[in-house]
Amino acid sequence: MAMRLFLLYVVVEMAVIVALAYAIGFGWTVLLLAAAFALGLVLAGSQVRRQIGQLQRGMRDPGARVTDSALVALGSVLVVIPGLVTSAAGLLMLLPPTRAAMRPLAAVLATRTLARRVTFVDLPGHGPTGRGEVIDGEVIDVHESAPFPVDLPAVRRKPE
Repeated sequence: MAMRLFLLYVVVEMAVIVALAYAIGFGWTVLLLAAAFALGLVLAGSQVRRQIGQLQRGMRDPGARVTDSALVALGSVLVVIPGLVTSAAGLLMLLPPTRAAMRPLAAVLATRTLARRVTFVDLPGHGPTGRGEVIDGEVIDVHESAPFPVDLPAVRRKPE
């Protein structure tokens, strides 16, 4: 599956680069790739500093902050990966207005992924909903001033 995704990535990126080189020329395509990479690095650095500052100041909306941090991290990685499609996707994740629009989608994807990967087990007789056996008991707290080792009858060895 990972190999197919990588192959799809390579084919899409190469198709975009070839189409762009055909449309605007090879030199302008290389210049556009370098400019997208540089802009992405600058934007990623500023957004990472902004996210760290917001996390240090405190969280008013923890869910949004965590989602924003994840989108900034993913956008930073996508910007560093060579290619116009990944750079464009990374730049969209780094811009605050588009990141706010992507936040609900990211939350849904994270929820679905966790629901598929995490297994919830409900064992009968365990937990708050179980109907296991209840044993009434009494806790006795004994504080003795005797130094250790304490000579308890239950600990003594039986003569053989």
